[in-house]
Amino acid sequence: MTIIYNFSDNQIEQLIQLYKDTGWGERSVEDTINCVKNSQICIGVLDQDNNLIGFTRIITDFIYKALILDVMVNVDYRGTGLGQKLMHNVKNHEKLKKVKHFELYCLPEMEAFYSNFGFSTDADGIKLMRSTNA
Repeated sequence: MTIIYNFSDNQIEQLIQLYKDTGWGERSVEDTINCVKNSQICIGVLDQDNNLIGFTRIITDFIYKALILDVMVNVDYRGTGLGQKLMHNVKNHEKLKKVKHFELYCLPEMEAFYSNFGFSTDADGIKLMRSTNA
């Protein structure tokens, strides 16, 4: 497996498929390109045939906060430790070493997975608030 930080057009197409396979993240080509381009860090994992099988992206100020988004693993590779590898690469990324707080959104069934990396639903009383742009 190979870790990448830059994505070819073919890998962007594969990323669109990864989003579709999640059931929560179908994206257009244009939105996916902009999403990757405008995130400070994107991490991909390629299999031996250079197919994108894992992905995550981070939005950060590199000091106080790093928001981990879209942690995804190809359905054929789930349960193989690939998600752990992605999270390890995020938490140990050279540019993120000074970040005080890593944060993420996750589905309830993923809480146990992320707790293995020090994440907790106890955020010192802080609550998620959202406003939807019409």
